[in-house]
Amino acid sequence: MNNSKLKGFFYGLATSVTFGLIPLFTIPLMGKGLTSDSILFYRFIVATLALGLMMVMKKESFRIHWKDVPLLIVMALFYTASSMFLLYGYEVMGAGVATTLHFTYPIFTTLLMLVLFREQASWVTWLAILLAVGGVARLSLQGTELMLDPWGVFIVLLSAVGYASYIVSVNKSRLKNMHSRKLAFYVFLFTALTFTVKNSVQGSFQPLPDFSSVGLILLLAIAPTVISNITLLLAVRHIGGTLTSILGALEPVTAVMIGACVFNESFTATEAMGIALILMAVILVILTSSIKESVETILKRIRPRHA
Repeated sequence: MNNSKLKGFFYGLATSVTFGLIPLFTIPLMGKGLTSDSILFYRFIVATLALGLMMVMKKESFRIHWKDVPLLIVMALFYTASSMFLLYGYEVMGAGVATTLHFTYPIFTTLLMLVLFREQASWVTWLAILLAVGGVARLSLQGTELMLDPWGVFIVLLSAVGYASYIVSVNKSRLKNMHSRKLAFYVFLFTALTFTVKNSVQGSFQPLPDFSSVGLILLLAIAPTVISNITLLLAVRHIGGTLTSILGALEPVTAVMIGACVFNESFTATEAMGIALILMAVILVILTSSIKESVETILKRIRPRHA
């Protein structure tokens, strides 16, 4: 495995672990009465300011070409759709079903890469996707949640398509080689503006109730937003959108572990099986090249030889 792929896998795993920290910060905020729109507004405003400050400290340029602005807005809309429709899905159906449906985004990523760019995935990749989705389902689905609301399914699938479209646009657009901090800054800026307009139209702005909420917003903006998005961009750059999206299966694993360790939620054998399936998928992704080479070697040896 070359150094670039190794970095890509590391960045992909870092993205999943940090993104999976979202419940650690959002659950207490919701408990304080903040709505989803308010949390998203503060999350992206603070993330934009944090990235901007980081770029100033490192003396990095904010300059972009005007021709890149429409593409950045489109990418921000994909990112906004993913965040917004997932939260709407939580309101319509159980969080477990919504999480499982959202994690179909590796399938949409692979299909978009195939349809738009004729980039075919190997059988190892498809097997990893199936294992990952199955693992997430084992982690998320509860017996009473199997009655699906068609409208809720549609909404959450929009979230999955939005996130897949964001990954593909990062992977295949001319902005792929833009510095990761600059690209994340403008995506967050336009996303923050979107939620600013949305909250203004709805008149739903909420002040943060106390200092602990401020701290939670800061942590939410930094770890599962700034860090996870920068590592996502770097992962896509090194290993592509499909493999990066499959590594995202570790996101719900992190969330489950936080629930068990921090919020004293039960950890069942079913969840353990889900984690095992996801880890198998991650191992398949990391060893894809080796597995394909080994299978091809075995097939060559057992293939009948003709005179």
